[in-house]
Amino acid sequence: MKKIAVIGAGQMGNGIAHVFAQNGYPVNLIDVKQEALDKAFATIGKNLDRQVAKGSITEEDKQKTLSNIALCTDMASACSDRELIVEAATENIDLKLKIFNQLDSFAPANCILATNTSSISITRIAAATQRPQHVIGMHFMNPVPVMKLVEVIRGYSTTDEVNQTVVDLSKAIGKIPVTVNDYPGFVANKILMPMINEAIYTLYEGTAGVEEIDTIMKLGMAHPMGPLRLADFIGLDTCLSILRVLHDGFGNPKYAPCPLLVNMVTAGKLGDKKGEGFYSYSDPKNPVVSASFVKH
Repeated sequence: MKKIAVIGAGQMGNGIAHVFAQNGYPVNLIDVKQEALDKAFATIGKNLDRQVAKGSITEEDKQKTLSNIALCTDMASACSDRELIVEAATENIDLKLKIFNQLDSFAPANCILATNTSSISITRIAAATQRPQHVIGMHFMNPVPVMKLVEVIRGYSTTDEVNQTVVDLSKAIGKIPVTVNDYPGFVANKILMPMINEAIYTLYEGTAGVEEIDTIMKLGMAHPMGPLRLADFIGLDTCLSILRVLHDGFGNPKYAPCPLLVNMVTAGKLGDKKGEGFYSYSDPKNPVVSASFVKH
């Protein structure tokens, strides 16, 4: 398995393309917008420059990585000869179903169709195709070039052979795959998102401020990043989407998103990507608590 395609040139998509390309795989990076592709390619270049500066790769390695990436806006032609396609589009069920329905027509019969979804049912996505046995979840962690874990999610019909192929491929690109079953949120987000939601409730109820909550979790629980800072990094809209998947999927009120999170997303305060969430990112290297949460 050598020929890879990645659909979606956002933060996750460009990271997935980066990792495959750096490990010698020809990658077609696909997006409907050329400007998104150009931005992604520039981001990959900057991230490779950091690796060169640290001495973890050479300038030659960087150039080889970049040469392995082709930027494509025509999904049909870009997928026609691929052996693995990883979808990394927005966490929106309708969009993912549309993409997989199209991939079923575009991709070769034996091509594995993977989704980087962080919570949506693999079985439901697979049902949009005529090849549910070839559909699987590959949930990479952010930032993809740094984080080792790939959560491999088996749908109801995913075959042992497809699962093993994806596990072996994940290892070949330097990741540590862990296989789990297909239930809302899988393992990572079924555990992580209620913790983040509880941190938001702790702020909402006035128990403590943003810095206090994050400091306690970092120093007391040895978390490298506090839950509110992590929520900003993930994207508050993504956190809300995952919590709604959990709430709808299990029907348990413990997964109901905090009203403060709902209000912030409605107001467009989505975290890092919009410059403000629980923190303000006017200086991305030195985030400060958002004015909305500073006591006067």
